[in-house]
Amino acid sequence: MAIRKIRTIGDDILRKHCKPVKELTPRIQDLIDDMFETMYEACGVGLAAPQVGVLKQIVVIDVEDGNQYVLINPTIIETSGSQTGSEGCLSVPGKSGVVTRPDHVKVKAYDCEMNEFELVGEGLLARAICHECDHLSGDLFVDKVEGELTDVDQEEDETEEGEE
Repeated sequence: MAIRKIRTIGDDILRKHCKPVKELTPRIQDLIDDMFETMYEACGVGLAAPQVGVLKQIVVIDVEDGNQYVLINPTIIETSGSQTGSEGCLSVPGKSGVVTRPDHVKVKAYDCEMNEFELVGEGLLARAICHECDHLSGDLFVDKVEGELTDVDQEEDETEEGEE
């Protein structure tokens, strides 16, 4: 396993459409392993393949619910409700913004053995599924931000000041 370079906003690859995975090869499995390692190193909850420079429809997610999720060729097939909250992205370091997403999401995808499955997510998992699947179409959370992007450090400073 290896930590890969996370591409940041301004890199053209983040705006491109990803291609479906046709078969699970050792190279794809290595990519998935590297994506998890890269995501954990960067303290993220999700990572999409284009964020590490690979135009494949692969997403990894770990929202600390005790599960690691691998979504290959994911398609969101159902959404309901809404949630509005602060969102950030490993490809937009140091920035966050308020984004409204569905509160309930059902996604159809393939797992690491290319078996089709459905995953239902609510709350943070639903947000992560939507956010990461957007990456596969070249969409970034900054396109959906309500209002202005804010500096993450500034938000933390404000919280600390408010607690005194």
